[in-house]
Amino acid sequence: MTEKDSVSIQSPFTLAGKTAIVTGAGRGIGGAIMQRLVVVGANVLACDLDREALSKMQASVDASDRVAIIHGDLMDPEFPPQVVNAALEAFSSIDIIVNCAGFSWDGVIQKTTDEQFLAMLNIHIMAPFRLLRAASNYLRETAKREIANGQRVMRKVVNITSISGTGGNPGQAGYSAGKAGVIGLTKTLAKEWGRYNINVNAVGFGLIQTRMTQPFKPEGTINVRGKEIPIGVQPKMLDSIATGCPLGRIGTPEEASGAVLFFCSPLSDYVTGEVLICSGGFHF
Repeated sequence: MTEKDSVSIQSPFTLAGKTAIVTGAGRGIGGAIMQRLVVVGANVLACDLDREALSKMQASVDASDRVAIIHGDLMDPEFPPQVVNAALEAFSSIDIIVNCAGFSWDGVIQKTTDEQFLAMLNIHIMAPFRLLRAASNYLRETAKREIANGQRVMRKVVNITSISGTGGNPGQAGYSAGKAGVIGLTKTLAKEWGRYNINVNAVGFGLIQTRMTQPFKPEGTINVRGKEIPIGVQPKMLDSIATGCPLGRIGTPEEASGAVLFFCSPLSDYVTGEVLICSGGFHF
């Protein structure tokens, strides 16, 4: 290939100078999202319940000086405002919010307790609601000043939902209800915040390779507020999903993060109130 024939491939955007908040960033999809955002230039406040996982994730990126971390429980009503304040203290701005924190606590409805059902609503819909409410004053007032100065600065909210929220899934009444609620929150805020040049969208995942979707083992649990909650998927179900998926496989966190990155970037500046399904074509 001659110099004349060569093609220079460049990124269509940079997020240099932008600050993102990513919840659930200690591992899995949230960790992959955090890493993607850093690669394209963003500063990131990474939030997770697991302090050790956060520290390891921060150390794994090349530009660790552009990553700040905050450890805490997003189901605590007092914590989301602390996340907002931490982002402003670390980087003096908030341009992107990705609500990715979550877990599943499954069971058929007759075996699902109030505590179990409410935990799913708390982490999947109340936590994003509280974080966005806590950030709303900064986002709105900043946008008002920019608009008064004739500037159009686009900001981004990306909420994470699931094909369980769009299609339902047996054994996941609480999880599906919480993820369906995320879609309603997304569409409402898109209409409320469009005037402030804020795109609000959601990405709905199918089965992605994380600790939540690993083959089920009796000893496989996560500790949430002192409770050991089983995690994992029965191997037969994993096999059937891979077989039923048009792409023939389960997705990776890196692939999942690509869909989120689109909504964080200028490529989506005229897209709002939408739900992008990233499931390899699989639906419940």
